[in-house]
Amino acid sequence: MTSQAPDRLRSMVVSAAMAALALILPIAFHAVGLGSQFLPMLLPLLLNGFLVPLPWALLTGAAVPLISSLATGMPPMYPPVALQMSLEGAAIGGIASAIYGFRPKRLWPALLTAVLVSRLVGVGAMWLLARAFGLPAGFVSAAMLVKGLPGVALQIVVIPLAIGQLRRSRNILVARDDSQT
Repeated sequence: MTSQAPDRLRSMVVSAAMAALALILPIAFHAVGLGSQFLPMLLPLLLNGFLVPLPWALLTGAAVPLISSLATGMPPMYPPVALQMSLEGAAIGGIASAIYGFRPKRLWPALLTAVLVSRLVGVGAMWLLARAFGLPAGFVSAAMLVKGLPGVALQIVVIPLAIGQLRRSRNILVARDDSQT
């Protein structure tokens, strides 16, 4: 077993747990009619970006919406909302992981950049989809952006609290090198 094997196993387990949460949370939120407003799938994918290296965050973020679509029918494959969410999931987790790099002082820059860029990716993908389907692209994209604002607020509140609690508890989820602060 190489020295990288425990890190790889940890990343795999954390990503699997965050993927499971990203599959379950939308079902709960949609059951009470709050799914698309609070972006429940993106919350665990964003948290995953703070907990695992970039390749794991990208892969998990891209795969979960597609897996969810195949397993539950949501997000739909046609129109290709699952593809739009796959791009957004990869962006939010990947950017958080790339910027944060397990350095606590980078939490806010990573969080704000990841949320902003993922929303831009989502809006851009939605704009292209709307154009492809002959819908008013500007209106559809703006509606998607505005509708997701409660989810953005939830991400900005929950992620620092979750990361702070995990760090205080010295949880294995944040077992990376803390000396790089």
